[in-house]
Amino acid sequence: MGNSFQSLMARGYHISGRVQGVGFRYYAQHWAAELGVKGFVRNAPEGTVECYAVGTQAQLERFKEKLAKGPRMAFVERVDEFPESVDRELESFRITY
Repeated sequence: MGNSFQSLMARGYHISGRVQGVGFRYYAQHWAAELGVKGFVRNAPEGTVECYAVGTQAQLERFKEKLAKGPRMAFVERVDEFPESVDRELESFRITY
């Protein structure tokens, strides 16, 4: 399932709630791999999780749904989404620190 460059989009997400210390980054990494999304996820100093994702519109919509649900021990209060520029150099989705 290849993606043409024209169809790729990038989004940034800030996820708020009980999202640190509950496996959220690993959950996001899992779903990114399942959906074919590239980018990264990391804990932010203020207790939120930040995510940068590159994929097709359909991939990103599905990914955002998964972020809004979160892993079993998380409680997601909100997911703020904003447009980003596409980084075509990304080869995977990783957890950064």
